Amino acid sequence: MIEVQDIRVDPAARRAWRGGAVIALSPKEFDLVHYLIARAGTTVARDELMREVWHSTFWSTTKTIDVHLGWVRRKLGDDTRRPTLIRTIRGQGLRFEIDHPATADAHWSTAPEKRLLVDLAADSTAAVIYSHSSPPGDPRRLGGLLASRRPTPTVKYS
Repeated sequence: MIEVQDIRVDPAARRAWRGGAVIALSPKEFDLVHYLIARAGTTVARDELMREVWHSTFWSTTKTIDVHLGWVRRKLGDDTRRPTLIRTIRGQGLRFEIDHPATADAHWSTAPEKRLLVDLAADSTAAVIYSHSSPPGDPRRLGGLLASRRPTPTVKYS
């Protein structure tokens, strides 16, 4: 049994779970997930995936991996625009992330919408709303960006 983040893979039974829910994967999708999760934290080159998962030394189509990866991401519940499980490392390959890379603060990873309140002064508060598909990154950076407006801005989550 291999478990990374909340994904579990049983290579012997060829089954996968996210949390407690079984994920129905085709044989090739399972092979792709198994190969990547077994090397979690390591970037795997596309030619290696073609060789080891598709058992091919040539590219039957340039989109083979991308199409299967899209199916896998959807089945795993990974956001295809901002994946947190399997990330594409441009020019290098794919990497199954060991940790959830969302941010240092878990507030950004779970709710569909979060409001970031920045207290700029005692008499004014600015509110910025980010959707789950476009979080601003590490919210602590925002304090540095606003430092010129006030020496120590206060960042609150609601």
